[in-house]
Amino acid sequence: MTVLVTGGAGYIGSHMVQALVEAGESVVVIDNLSTGFSAYLPEGVPLFIGDAADENLVEGVIAAHGVESIIHFAGSVVVPDSMRDPLAYYRNNTMTTRSLLNVAVKCGVNRFIFSSTAAVYGNPDQVPVPEHAATRPMSPYGSSKLMTEIMLHDAASAHGMSYVVLRYFNVAGADPLARIGLATVGATHLLKIAVEAATGQRAKIDVFGTDYPTPDGSCIRDFIHVADLAQAHRAALSYLRDGGPSTTLNCGYGRGYSVLETIEAVRRVSGRNFAVQYAARRSGDIMTMVADTSRIRSTLDWAPRYDDLETIAAHALAWEEKLFRERHGEPRHAASA
Repeated sequence: MTVLVTGGAGYIGSHMVQALVEAGESVVVIDNLSTGFSAYLPEGVPLFIGDAADENLVEGVIAAHGVESIIHFAGSVVVPDSMRDPLAYYRNNTMTTRSLLNVAVKCGVNRFIFSSTAAVYGNPDQVPVPEHAATRPMSPYGSSKLMTEIMLHDAASAHGMSYVVLRYFNVAGADPLARIGLATVGATHLLKIAVEAATGQRAKIDVFGTDYPTPDGSCIRDFIHVADLAQAHRAALSYLRDGGPSTTLNCGYGRGYSVLETIEAVRRVSGRNFAVQYAARRSGDIMTMVADTSRIRSTLDWAPRYDDLETIAAHALAWEEKLFRERHGEPRHAASA
């Protein structure tokens, strides 16, 4: 039984592939390498360089490798980019998944795990936000993922497919052994930007909005370590293999940290200072997003191992320092705090 991981050379996908291989699973990857890196795949994992929307490619991979489950990561994920180019997001996220589902149905693949987002909720009425909350996305990114969720539900109902939708909150950190991590140039993840600033790769970090009705005026996020997220996918796969019914689950820790608190955590673990510049609110940003995690904890055999902001920051920093050495030599550290 083989698991197909689309986008498996990307940030979250590569951690997923690593976790599956370590669990003894047979894995095959499709990735166009637009934001992924083939070097981050474990040795021996077959990589097919191409688009998950290429139905002929996907059908050939499924047939050749005996794929019985699909974990779908491939897509675009930057909220501000989606505001500037919404049609690209509907193509890369919604239309690509439609093509992938079409092949899955045709080939009889009846287990599907989908990488969704808490952005489907928009600004929630209730925090922590439960899975049954109203979905009011504020960006084309969130809308494209919500459309995909609806499409997956309908296709599964019509064709006997079982699925798990995992709505990610803020994914951060890196492999605890610093083997893999977020390597995309120009990434917009808050912790990634902060550790780049701590290693002297950025002159400053921008904070968008300090006038929100939150304790320190900045947005609040629920961070989840990427290694814990990968294990949540493994647990979801076991759940489906055991006959679990289709479901939608929040992936977070149920604890919120503000943007300013997150920056301070990076300063503490690095022992370095860096400049912060305050700017106006950014279109599409959500004020407070914290997960109600009761459903995932009761549904899956999953318990987080790295539920600590400073641990997440430390792993992100260790990876960033390693990445910088590989690319440029020793890092130019920011000033000591």
